[in-house]
Amino acid sequence: MLKSWQLLKSFHCRSNSFINQEREVFMAKYKLDVNIANVNEVYDGAGGILWEMLMGEQIHVGAEAETDVLARKAGVTAETHLLDVCSALGGPARYLAKNYGCRVTGLDATQRMHAEAIRRTIEAGLSGKIDYVLGNALDMPFPASSFDVVWGQDAWCYITDKQRLIGECARVLKPGGVLAFTDWLEAGPMTDEELTALNTFMVFPYMETLDGYAMLAEQAGLTVIEKEDLTPDFAAHVQGYLDMVQNQYRQAIVDNYGQEMYDAVEQGIMLWRDASAAGKVGRGRLVARK
Repeated sequence: MLKSWQLLKSFHCRSNSFINQEREVFMAKYKLDVNIANVNEVYDGAGGILWEMLMGEQIHVGAEAETDVLARKAGVTAETHLLDVCSALGGPARYLAKNYGCRVTGLDATQRMHAEAIRRTIEAGLSGKIDYVLGNALDMPFPASSFDVVWGQDAWCYITDKQRLIGECARVLKPGGVLAFTDWLEAGPMTDEELTALNTFMVFPYMETLDGYAMLAEQAGLTVIEKEDLTPDFAAHVQGYLDMVQNQYRQAIVDNYGQEMYDAVEQGIMLWRDASAAGKVGRGRLVARK
């Protein structure tokens, strides 16, 4: 029986007429029963607090330094109108508005994150540069050709239909506009049991591959400019999160959420640490132009 990795790899060896059919087979077999309400539950509660503790308010690998890298590759300037898809607490939006002078629209479906992003942006005196919209990335409430850059950082792994997501990103991009994002990825062979455990801990419906994202961008009519495998660096970041949980935040997690919660968090991050060290999961960056 083909494992999930083999099925994903097979997409790139078939003609386009078979791609959608094979993806439907993959989704039916390997996609977890996770929806936007499950993700909202995590980020409205302890999960959102935990990831901010470990990653800071940008809630993605590499914090501001990674935002700078992606901004340079996307060509962000003061004239750019940028859509941040899954904008969470608005950390990247505020950083971009402050340091690049661009106009930012943040789109997120989590009520607590949306409200907190607005509050922090008002406190930072940046509400004139940033708008936040509560909405679904699979049905974006924007007209076609609205944005110069569509952007995401390590959040699209939560989206239940990456093909529709990329199609929506392409739709709202202006002609000549740039799609630029990073995400957590399926990077190497693993058993179905490993894949299920990794996705279950993170509440991911499924992970895409870097080649898979490139294929979806091309199917949406975009031209891929750059795709970069960031997997070799990923394991060090996950190990850093585990170190913080086991040392800096251990007692706070136990005191506020109980020993059982601490044990589950530690076990889950250890699972991701081992998988990332083995090159089974990773991270990538993709830049494409409409």
